[in-house]
Amino acid sequence: MRQKLDLRVQDRVALDEIELYAEILSAVAAAEQPLTLAEIDSVLGVRSVEQGRRELTRRD
Repeated sequence: MRQKLDLRVQDRVALDEIELYAEILSAVAAAEQPLTLAEIDSVLGVRSVEQGRRELTRRD
């Protein structure tokens, strides 16, 4: 008897990576020129070290 394979992705990390890739592709498609590193970081929700320091300073 042949078993049916479950082809759905079960790996949470893989799903997260696919979602990030989709966000980048959407941003690239909407852009009129290549994205800068800062724009890519913004799309991915990444903060620079300097931005993190400023946020910590504001909290104090």
